[in-house]
Amino acid sequence: MHDAQIGGRRAARREIATPVPRTPTRTRTPRRSLAAAAVLSVLGMLAGVALVPPPQAGDALPFAAADAPHLGDVQKLDVAADVSVPAVSHESYVATTGEKTLVAGGTNVDWAKLVLVEGGWPLTEENITFMMRWMRQENGPDNWWNRNNPLNNGQGSGGGSGLGSYPTLIEAAYYAAENLQSGRYPAVDAALARGDSADATAQAIWASAWASSHYGYGTHWSSRPYEVVEAPPSAWGR
Repeated sequence: MHDAQIGGRRAARREIATPVPRTPTRTRTPRRSLAAAAVLSVLGMLAGVALVPPPQAGDALPFAAADAPHLGDVQKLDVAADVSVPAVSHESYVATTGEKTLVAGGTNVDWAKLVLVEGGWPLTEENITFMMRWMRQENGPDNWWNRNNPLNNGQGSGGGSGLGSYPTLIEAAYYAAENLQSGRYPAVDAALARGDSADATAQAIWASAWASSHYGYGTHWSSRPYEVVEAPPSAWGR
């Protein structure tokens, strides 16, 4: 740039008698005013929090709070050494076995259960085992329904010696229970009512007058596992 031009610009600046004041682009707020506004803002926030009701006991936690890991102290509960643990009770339920269900089954086990049902004795495994062993001593398992009289019972069968017969196995079960509860076999009735020992019930029948041989007081009595054999439908009246 030429020296003449530079000198002209300097001379023009000196000719300005009164400087023009510069208009401020932003108004500055005093610091004290800013501090007061901040205090009022904080007080407003606190007042808003105070108006919000606290969460109730059953309210669900927000998603973030519920899923966040526990960062506080672990809570512990001390229990006195002499506090006893309560026993847990397990109730037992026994399904009622009806006549129709047993007749439909049609086996020697079903007939043994039917006698117990007719007599009101419990259907325990010990009672069923005793009945199956007793039936086996009176008639072989392959023909346990012989004359529809598995126990060779004389009551109601038309044969006092036990060689009579019944129209069906259903009548045979009824009369077998009736005879055992007639008062002539109180020890057998009581053992079946307990239902806790097949051997004890067997000893009661050995000592009774049901069989003149008394089953050899156990020498003619087998305790081997019993066989399950189905009778012909006609024996059940079906």
